Amino acid sequence: MEEFASGFLNVIEEDAASGMEDHEDEVQRDAADTAEPDSQKKRRSLRNGIFRAANIQDKLLEKLVSQVIPADDGHSQVPDMTGGDPPAFTERPGFSLPLMTTNFRRFNARIGVVFKFQARVLRLLSWRRPTHTLSFLAVYTFVCLDPYLLFALPLAISLFGIFVPSFIARHPAPTPDADRVRNMSYYPRGPPLAPARTVKPTKELSRDFFRNLGDLQNVMEDFSVAHDKIIALVVPKTNFSDEALSSALFVLLFASFLLMLIAAHLLPLRFIALVGGWAGILSGHPAVARWLQQTKLEYLEPTNSAASSSSSPPRDAQQQQQQQQQQQQTTTQKKKSPIPIPNIPFQTLITNDILLDSEPETREVEIFELQRQSPTTREWEPWLFSPSPYDPLSAPRIAGERPRGARFFEDVLPPPGWEWSEKKWALDLWSREWVEERIITGVEVETEGERWVYDICNSGGGGSSSGDGLSGGDEGEAGLTRNDSGSGHGRTPSGLNWEEGDEGMGRRGQWRRRRWIRMVKRKKVTTSG
Repeated sequence: MEEFASGFLNVIEEDAASGMEDHEDEVQRDAADTAEPDSQKKRRSLRNGIFRAANIQDKLLEKLVSQVIPADDGHSQVPDMTGGDPPAFTERPGFSLPLMTTNFRRFNARIGVVFKFQARVLRLLSWRRPTHTLSFLAVYTFVCLDPYLLFALPLAISLFGIFVPSFIARHPAPTPDADRVRNMSYYPRGPPLAPARTVKPTKELSRDFFRNLGDLQNVMEDFSVAHDKIIALVVPKTNFSDEALSSALFVLLFASFLLMLIAAHLLPLRFIALVGGWAGILSGHPAVARWLQQTKLEYLEPTNSAASSSSSPPRDAQQQQQQQQQQQQTTTQKKKSPIPIPNIPFQTLITNDILLDSEPETREVEIFELQRQSPTTREWEPWLFSPSPYDPLSAPRIAGERPRGARFFEDVLPPPGWEWSEKKWALDLWSREWVEERIITGVEVETEGERWVYDICNSGGGGSSSGDGLSGGDEGEAGLTRNDSGSGHGRTPSGLNWEEGDEGMGRRGQWRRRRWIRMVKRKKVTTSG
């Protein structure tokens, strides 16, 4: 809050200093322009006051936004390029309210050409001038029949859409005056008679500037409406919220994909493009649009009204008679049809044909119970439950780190996204198998009894404990077992291994462990909204 207050005072002081400078400039300007009319002086002072107030407001808002949004968030800068090549992107400025305002004004002054192009395309497709639309259809037909003409199309647009109008603007035709000049034909000869045509941005606060603002507002609304409609139409069918429907669509799309890989070369692409383009453009003709609207009202509205009337009870006897007549007509139509057509909805087919997995995915997790031998009493003391066996040649053991895990069995948690499917842990009786899978050496394995796996001390004491004291954490997570888990720690076997001596032979180390297993299942994730 103190930083914001100091920044606020700095903004006020800067604005006051700039205001004093502007005031001195105005005094000098007024002294220089003493002969200027009073109306222009009032207009200039009003404009300067408005701009000064807007400048103060922009600076205050920028200071407020800078306190809310961090200045350096990592998005505006590009990482340094250590090589000799130049960076692909230049450094971009951060968010700034005055810069945003300036860029929006410049953008709005130059976006008019896009809206003009949009208006011309709409006029072309809506058959405002049938000759223009038919000419476009002729060009489209030639391109569909001979697709190689598509490479000549940009050149033709450049020639007849840019160069020819620019030359005619530079060499305009004479004005028609039949009384004075008899021959009024156009001859592009002689020196240029008019300045070259240029594209200039519209002036601020002009009529075109506000027209661009209105068009930009409408385009934003159209984009928002189209975005919401597409999301409402596509996302519920593709995000597997209804797994049966999304699975059916996936199967259909995959089958279509395989079919297209095989038979795509057999499709008459030119004919499809030609017929599709003509149908799309003809649908915008007023007469065709009216016919489509009448067809929609004739075939779709009666079904909707019948559904609504069947869902609602009849109010009087006349409506009841109409419903009975409609039912009789439908029954007679069904009797007249020689082959009965089953009316099975698509959702019923989906529910009957698409079978979903009802049971969640299950996995097996493991935890190792570690015990340490007391150096004084020579008794085994419970130490902790760790997700790793902490064998003599493991990386934490060599680095001298202490084992990490949970002190009690109840503190062992399932992996993230999983939950327990069994109530109790089970002791793994196949101790030799998990030792062989991890290629653990320097240990002695019990194949009977409690299935402990002991450390074996060699002559150099390589199997002795490297870490003493309490565990590094009070909680632990069980690890998911995999077929390739513990495929090796990247070590070379040294000392005795479990195959080189009988059980109970050799000097045992300070650590022993055994493996417990338990089943888990995937947790159902519920999202709100």
